Amino acid sequence: MSTHKSSRPQSDHRVTDHDKSHMSSSHVSMSHVSTSHVASGRSYSSTDIMLKSLNMEPVRELCRLCFDEHTTQHMYTLEQCMCSFCIVCMREYLKVEITQGNVQTITCPDGACVRHGHIESTEIEKIVDSRLYDKYTLLKYQQEVNTDPSRTFCPRPDCDAVVSLRSTSAGQTSNVKATPVKCNKCGMVFCSLCKNTWHESQTCDEHMSVTQKDSTYGIPFVSSEDATIKRCPICRVPIERNDGCAQMMCKQCKHVFCWYCLASLDDDFLLRHYDKGQCKNRLGHSRASVIWHRAQVVGIFAGFGVLLLVASPFLLLAAPCILCCKCKTCHINEEDDPDVLPPSTIT
Repeated sequence: MSTHKSSRPQSDHRVTDHDKSHMSSSHVSMSHVSTSHVASGRSYSSTDIMLKSLNMEPVRELCRLCFDEHTTQHMYTLEQCMCSFCIVCMREYLKVEITQGNVQTITCPDGACVRHGHIESTEIEKIVDSRLYDKYTLLKYQQEVNTDPSRTFCPRPDCDAVVSLRSTSAGQTSNVKATPVKCNKCGMVFCSLCKNTWHESQTCDEHMSVTQKDSTYGIPFVSSEDATIKRCPICRVPIERNDGCAQMMCKQCKHVFCWYCLASLDDDFLLRHYDKGQCKNRLGHSRASVIWHRAQVVGIFAGFGVLLLVASPFLLLAAPCILCCKCKTCHINEEDDPDVLPPSTIT
C-alpha cells in the first residue's frame, strides 16, 4: 500500500537557539524595566504603562495650583480628598506652610476642595526632604506642648525638658494659683504661670515688674476688664482686642472665653453667659442678633432630632432584612468554601 506524501512544504515550528536568546534578552529587558520602576518609587498607572509599551504619549493631568499639565508620575494624589497636584507645587506648598509655622493641620491646597482633606504626616515625609520634615516634626511637637495646659517646657535656655503641670478644669482657669514646678532634668524651680524663677512672696506681676524689662513679659496676668491686651486663660499667650464682640477665641489653643471675666465659653453654645452676672448685655451684639443665633443653634439640634425620629422606624424595619441578608451571604460563602467541612453527625 503506497503512502501519499503531500507536496506542500510543511512549516517548521521549532524554536531555534537564536529565537531563544532573543526571547531571553527581551525577558531580561522587561524585568529590568519592571525593577527600575519599583526602585524609582514612582506611581505609574496601567494606562501609562500600556501607552509606554506602545510608544504612545502618556496621559497628562492638570495641576490645580500651577494649571499646567503633567504626566502621572509627576503628580501626587492626596489620601483623604483624592485631589491631585504636581510634585513641585506640593513641595513648595508644604515648604511655605512649615516655614510659617502652620503645622498643626495642613489642609488641601485647593480652596474649593469639597472633602476639606488634610495632609497626613506620612505624606509630608514622602514629599519634602528630611531636613524640612525634621523641622515640621519639631514645630508640631512644640506647638502641642505649648497648647497643652498640663505640660510646659523648662524655661532655662540650655534645657529642653518637658515638665508636667497640675491639670485644671477649663472653667476655673482664670482663678488658677501659681505653684512651684521643678524640672527633673536641670533641677530649676520655676513658676507655673509666668515661667520665671519661683517667687513665693510675690505675685507674677510684682515679680515681672522688678526682674523683666521686656514688654512681652510685662503684660500682666491680672488685668482690668477694659484692658486691650490680656493673656489666654489656657496657654497664657498675650491677646490684643481691637474691636468686635466679647466672645474671644485664642488662635493658639482654640479656647473660647469671655473677654471681661475670662470665663470659659467652650460649652456655652447659646451664649447664656451674657444674660446674667457682671457681663450681662456686654456681648457687643444687638439683642436681635443674639436671638437669631440661638434660633439657629436650636434649629440645628431640632433638625437632627426630627431626622433621627423619622428615620428610626425605617431603620428598625430594615434591620432584620440586613441581618438576614448578611447571614445568608455568610452561609452561602461557607457552602462554596471547599475547605469548610460539614458538621459531623453524632449517633
